[in-house]
Amino acid sequence: MDIIKLKNLRFYGYHGVLEEEKKIGQKFIVDLKLYADLKEACLNDNVTDTVHYGLVYELVKEIVENNKFDLIEKLAQVIATSIFDEFKKVKKIEVEIKKPEAPVNGIYDYFSVLIERSRNE
Repeated sequence: MDIIKLKNLRFYGYHGVLEEEKKIGQKFIVDLKLYADLKEACLNDNVTDTVHYGLVYELVKEIVENNKFDLIEKLAQVIATSIFDEFKKVKKIEVEIKKPEAPVNGIYDYFSVLIERSRNE
C-alpha cells in the first residue's frame, strides 16, 4: 500500500467545548496519511490515477473552517468519512488534529487526537 501525506495543514476554526472557543476560534493543524494503491499513477503519470491532494486540501479546509464541533475527535472522524466518500482510491486513512492554542494553563506544543480508519469500518 502506498501513502500520500499532507502535513501541517493550518486552518482557523471554531471547535471546542468552551463557548469562547466557538466565538473567538483558534488555529488547528491537520496531518493526513492516505493509503492507496498508486501503481497506475506511477505507470501512467496521470492525475486521475491518484488521489489529488489539492482537492483533499480543499475538502479538509471546508470542513475545518465551516463547521463547529465540541471535540477534535468528531472533527477527525468527519474528515475521514468525507475523504472516503469523495476519494474512492483511499483504502485507509490516518487523521491527526493538533490544537496548539488549547485553553490549558501550561507550557506545551499542542494537544492532538490521531484516528486511523479503514474503508470497511
